[in-house]
Amino acid sequence: MPYASQLMSRPIADLDGEVIGSLSEIFAQQIGDISHPKIVAIEAKKGSRSLYISIHDVVALIAPAIALNKRKKDIRPYKPGENDLYLIRDVLDKQIIDTNGVRVVRVNDLEITRVENDFFIANVDTSSSGLLRRLGLSAISKRLPSKGKRGTESGIISWEDVELLSGDQPMRLKVPGEKLAELHPADLAEILSDLSRQEGRDIIESLDIETLADTLEEVEPDFQVSLLEGMDDERVADVLEEMEPDEAADLLAELPEDRSQELLELMEDEEAEDVRKLLSYPVDTAGGLMTTEYITIPPDITAEQAMAILREQGEDAEVYYYIYVLDSGEHLIGVLSLRELVIAQPQTKISDIMVKRVVTVHLEDSQDECAQSVAKYDLVAIPVVDDDKVLHGIVTADDAIDKIIPTAWKKRLPRLYH
Repeated sequence: MPYASQLMSRPIADLDGEVIGSLSEIFAQQIGDISHPKIVAIEAKKGSRSLYISIHDVVALIAPAIALNKRKKDIRPYKPGENDLYLIRDVLDKQIIDTNGVRVVRVNDLEITRVENDFFIANVDTSSSGLLRRLGLSAISKRLPSKGKRGTESGIISWEDVELLSGDQPMRLKVPGEKLAELHPADLAEILSDLSRQEGRDIIESLDIETLADTLEEVEPDFQVSLLEGMDDERVADVLEEMEPDEAADLLAELPEDRSQELLELMEDEEAEDVRKLLSYPVDTAGGLMTTEYITIPPDITAEQAMAILREQGEDAEVYYYIYVLDSGEHLIGVLSLRELVIAQPQTKISDIMVKRVVTVHLEDSQDECAQSVAKYDLVAIPVVDDDKVLHGIVTADDAIDKIIPTAWKKRLPRLYH
């Protein structure tokens, strides 16, 4: 199939054979539900003059000389619309997101396909062969060994798997973000780390609040701050409400105090109260590390009743592997695992199946002490209590071991409790 680079600078001749210029731009549009953009016009340039020509006036696009079906004086100039994509100006040499290979790549060429009488952009070429072709060194590119079948390994990516970035010049196609929202937050975070700050901001602006919150939790607080610079405070507050309280507190701690307080004021009272509580403790203590989202039940209910509570509270809990048992004074008196609850007979009392000797840490215990307890007892999370054994939160294993394992590695550990 032909490539855009092979059409660039080709002569364009009218019905009389008069060369009216050479091809300098290709215009395309997304038509309906068709995932590949359709070529709708070309630009003929001669010196400083340009003429935009509808594809309907083109007899032969894939030819040594592009032939038209009208005389130059009869051509009605094409007017690019706001949804037109300038393929050469806005796509070639630009960075794109390969949503299938989950990576950021650069466009070296565009592969064109013909379907009956229409032309579409089929694939994006990010290979070194594509770059050599652009430079007019096709003979060398043909001698390069192939790395595999058509796919990400060979540098050929279907347009369906591509998300466009804004680049240095305005794009004619907005980033829809649907495919990005389907990626795992950790993959999105890795993509963001490969982009410039402005490009990263463009991407996060296209994400819904929940996806954005999940993605920000996968990057470091200082990087979170850089991505949120310039974002409307109302939107940032909405994101903070969706984040786990400990993650939101870490982010706010990186912001200037005045903006941090303004954002807290914009948050819903319940979420803001949880975050303020976490911010009141030193960051390297159990109180500063803990999250306030967990599941609690009283001791005098049945397993069946506990399951009903679990269904109600489970969506808001960060860790649902453990269920904590509290008395009327919020004192921690027991714990049981989700497995133990599920296999228990429906009418069994919680007080009969809970473990009464609970491993805990104190609000003021250091992160090292939290990590040691998590490792010693092989825990997914550990409860945080005060002098009176009142439960204030839990420290998850990944937050506890943050000092022991570098964060870049920790983020790649399986989060089995999610």
